[in-house]
Amino acid sequence: METTKMNEAKPILSTQRVVAHMRSRFDPIRSLTPERLSRMLDDFHAGYLREAALAWDAIERRDDIVQAAASKRKLSAGRNGWDVLALDDSPRAAEHAAALDEFWRNVRCVNALDENERGGFSLLARQMMDAVGKRYAVHEIVWERVGARGLSAVFRFVPLWFFENRTGRLRFLPTEHALEGEALEPGRWMVACGAGIMEACSVAYLYKHLPLRDWLLYCERNGMPGVRGVTDATPGSEEWRAAREAVEAFGAEFRALMSEGTSIEAIDLGAKGSLPYAELVERMDRGISVLWRGSDLSTISRESGIGASLQKDEPDLLADGDAAMLTETLNECVSRYVTQFLFGEEPRARIYVRPGRHTGISMDLQIYRAAHEMGIQISERDFRERFGLGEAG
Repeated sequence: METTKMNEAKPILSTQRVVAHMRSRFDPIRSLTPERLSRMLDDFHAGYLREAALAWDAIERRDDIVQAAASKRKLSAGRNGWDVLALDDSPRAAEHAAALDEFWRNVRCVNALDENERGGFSLLARQMMDAVGKRYAVHEIVWERVGARGLSAVFRFVPLWFFENRTGRLRFLPTEHALEGEALEPGRWMVACGAGIMEACSVAYLYKHLPLRDWLLYCERNGMPGVRGVTDATPGSEEWRAAREAVEAFGAEFRALMSEGTSIEAIDLGAKGSLPYAELVERMDRGISVLWRGSDLSTISRESGIGASLQKDEPDLLADGDAAMLTETLNECVSRYVTQFLFGEEPRARIYVRPGRHTGISMDLQIYRAAHEMGIQISERDFRERFGLGEAG
C-alpha cells in the first residue's frame, strides 16, 4: 500500500550521526576497576548517561550469564501477544478499538544503529525491555499516513548513550561530544522506564571477573608443576649442560639421557585446600540470575544441587510487571496520539500486552475452551496466531 509521511517527518537520528558514533566507538569495560565503575554510576545518576550505558551494553553482550538471563527476560515480554479493548460499549469506542488494532498489527520497528534488525510488535517489545536493564529505552517515532485516513509508524530504537538526563528529562545529544541535549518532542519519542538492574549487574560483573582473572593467572602459573634438577656434575661441564637442557625441556614429551648422579623432580606449587575463586564466581552468577529472572537459572541450581528457587512465583510477578510497563508506555506515548490524529479525541480503547508467562499450549487451550463455554467471544485470528494455525482454506 502506498504511504506518504505525515508532515514529511524525517528521522532525528541521522545517518551522519550514526556514522560519527560508529567511528568513535571504544571498549568501555577494558581495564574496568571498582573506582572507574563507581565514577560511571555516579555520573549516570547525575544525568551523564553515556559511559555507563555503553559499559552496560558491553557487559550484556559479553558476559555469558548476563546475556542468557537478559535474553530470556526480554524474549518473554510480549511473547503471548496483546489485545486492544474498548473502554466502554459505545460505537465510538468500538471505532477507536478497531483503529488501534489495525495500527498495532501493522507497526514496524528497526534498530537505528543496525538497520538489519527489523521486525514488528515482537521486536518492539524486546527493545522496550532494554529499560529493565538500563533504566530507560527510547524509540524515535516516524509517523506515516496510510491512504486517506489511515496511520502507521516506524519505531526506531535509539540506544541510551545518545541522551543525557541532567534536567530530570531525557534530552537528545545532537553531536557525539555534546553535553547539552535537545528536548524530546511529545509524540515524536517513546520512552520506557524500567528498574535499571544493570547497575547492580555491573557491580556483580566486576567482582565476578576480578576473581576469574586471578583464577586464570593461577592456572597459568600452577597448572604445570615446577621442576628442580639435581646433579653432581661440575658447573659448565658437558654433563652439567646436558642436565640443564633436560630441565629446560621437561614436559609432556620429555626425553633425556643423563649421567649418573643427575635427577629431575616435579615441585607442586599449587595451593593446599580449596580455592576461593569458584565460590566467588558462582555467587556473582547467582546474583545476576536472580536480578534478571527472579530466581536462579536452572542450570546453576542443578549444578549446585539445591534445586529450583523456592520463590517460584517471582518470575510471574516480573512478567506481570513487564507487561504493565509495556502497556502503560504504549498507551501514554503512542495510542493517545493515534486517536487524536484519527478522531480528534482522547482514546476510548487501550492496548493491553499479555504477560509473558510460560503457561504452555495445553494450559492455553484449556483457557480458550473455558472462555468459549462461558460465552466469551474469541477472535479466530488471535486463536490461529497463538497455536500456529494457518488461514482457513
